[in-house]
Amino acid sequence: MATIHKEILIEACPENVWAAVRDVGEVHQRLVPGVVIATRLEDGARLVTFASGAVARELIVDVDDEARRFAYAVVEGSLHAAHHNASMQVIAEGSHLCRVDWITDVLPNSLVPRVRALVEQGADVMKQTLEEEAARGAPTR
Repeated sequence: MATIHKEILIEACPENVWAAVRDVGEVHQRLVPGVVIATRLEDGARLVTFASGAVARELIVDVDDEARRFAYAVVEGSLHAAHHNASMQVIAEGSHLCRVDWITDVLPNSLVPRVRALVEQGADVMKQTLEEEAARGAPTR
């Protein structure tokens, strides 16, 4: 099994970053607009539509406010694999700086390049989106 570990340093208030990460039904607007174009919540899951047309049904495993950690597993769709789960954790590095640790485990290894490309693209857009929001002084929703 391959593990993709991406650390994203974000110049924004950790509380605001966590508010965006934990808003699991708004990933297409609050975290990665343009990478994800639609999100629909279902009972304990969400359907995520990517700009490429790929659709994934993600089981929401945990939203832990104390640890600021969100975990999910892809259970259906074009990104479904023998095993595909991930977590994001927001770690304060200061009052206006934090790190998002995004860890993804995937099998088979042949899917790693495709998933890694999505993680890299998502990380870049997430950083840009959250830092732009912080620069505007946008309040937590």
